[in-house]
Amino acid sequence: MIPVAILCGGKGTRIARGEQDLPKPLVDVGGKPILWHVMALYAAQGFSDFVLLTGWQSERVAAAVRDLQEVRDGAWNVRFLATGEETPTGGRVAAARGVLADGTFALTYADGVADIDLRSELDFHRSHGGAATIAVVRPRSPWGRADLAEDGAITGFHEKPRLADWINGGFMFCEPRVFDHVGPEDVLEREPLERMAADSELFGFRHDGFWDCMDTFKDALELNELCAAGTPPWLAGVPAGEAR
Repeated sequence: MIPVAILCGGKGTRIARGEQDLPKPLVDVGGKPILWHVMALYAAQGFSDFVLLTGWQSERVAAAVRDLQEVRDGAWNVRFLATGEETPTGGRVAAARGVLADGTFALTYADGVADIDLRSELDFHRSHGGAATIAVVRPRSPWGRADLAEDGAITGFHEKPRLADWINGGFMFCEPRVFDHVGPEDVLEREPLERMAADSELFGFRHDGFWDCMDTFKDALELNELCAAGTPPWLAGVPAGEAR
């Protein structure tokens, strides 16, 4: 089974209200930690072996995860790797070499959700032979857009249109040689990904569906609103089946 490594070291200081020391993976979304939602979208598609790369308040995150029903009943297999409170994202990945270097593994963040077809991404990853595949997405603008005619007349508005540029959406699949590009002091999103791109080892899997990242308190409110409206999009209609 392909393990899923999740970067769980972040602080929730920009998100939580009333509890400034809440680890970011434990911020509530629809009555459950955001980390649960990330794990659930993987498990719904057959990826239920998790390696949590913890940092800030590692024991608190571990205790909360052990209390999840899916962990208590054995549906999810979870391992914890404390990677240091101030370790950068690349350093957290580098610290996991000993438990992830045996074959293909998934890697993602504890604060992003999407209705992504992970098995299709895995097929794409296996097809190109590169060291890593990263889901790329086109987020929506936080602002509406005004359409202007040549004379300055406003001809219409578009509410929070999708941006044209592709960005890192997380949801990666990696081969063990990724560890040759990542060092203990690295920020994953900088030198490691840049080195892999320069070496033609990094490929992007385009995801055009729903995607959101919980960076701010406003993001948390929006994700909670989606949960309150019914089954959230990251859990609705995802392909079910065993990970291959």
